[in-house]
Amino acid sequence: MATKLYDSIIFGPIQSRRLGVSLGVNLLALNKKICSFDCVYCECGFTQNDVQGRFAEKKVVIENLESVLKEMLQNKKHLDVITFAGNGEPTLHPNFDEIIDATILLRNHYFPKAKISVLSNATTLNKESVIKALSKVDNNILKLDSGLVETIKLIDQPTSSNFSIDTVINGMLRFNGDFIMQTMFLKGDFNGMRIDNTTENEVNAWLEIVKITHPKQIMIYSIDRDTPVKTLEKVSKQELSEIAKKAEELGFFVSVAG
Repeated sequence: MATKLYDSIIFGPIQSRRLGVSLGVNLLALNKKICSFDCVYCECGFTQNDVQGRFAEKKVVIENLESVLKEMLQNKKHLDVITFAGNGEPTLHPNFDEIIDATILLRNHYFPKAKISVLSNATTLNKESVIKALSKVDNNILKLDSGLVETIKLIDQPTSSNFSIDTVINGMLRFNGDFIMQTMFLKGDFNGMRIDNTTENEVNAWLEIVKITHPKQIMIYSIDRDTPVKTLEKVSKQELSEIAKKAEELGFFVSVAG
């Protein structure tokens, strides 16, 4: 299966490896990825800079979400989580905080037991509105694919030349441990460079940031879908478990998706 964009604002529900029955919300454009990263493993493919794309309108997002939630409730369908993901970085949406507030109200009305999750690459944690919004959701899931900035630039390819891993760390510290860290482990080659964030040096650097930021949970996983770079390699469940054990020995709760 080739990489592809989500073609609707609300998608699913799907069975998520990490979250259960998940209803997705895509705040980004339907025809283009809008993101502050351009990850080599992104299921949406690389960003098409020659394509114009617009964020979904706040009013349309809320209306569409309510329509789907109402239909699911009427049909007695199960829902574990409403997940903000989609074609890029959801916190880039200019009305992200307002949409989160509206989603909380809808969740409370239709599926009060469901969680609200946001999958973020943690590049916008310098914005107060984003910090406040993420503090309100049940699963504030923040990406950290390496403790080394050189590796982040190779794997995640930040679009801003001002990217700083210290800004990410300082942003994570704002949540006082009330966040979930998500890390993609992978191997392979890209543009003549070797990718491998499972080495002892890599894992130790990652663990140092884990200890500093102290997330309430860590999710580690590897490639499960098609990627824009075809020379990437999936890390085995056994190797992921070995990395998880190192974090668990430090007292952290780690979930592994193989």
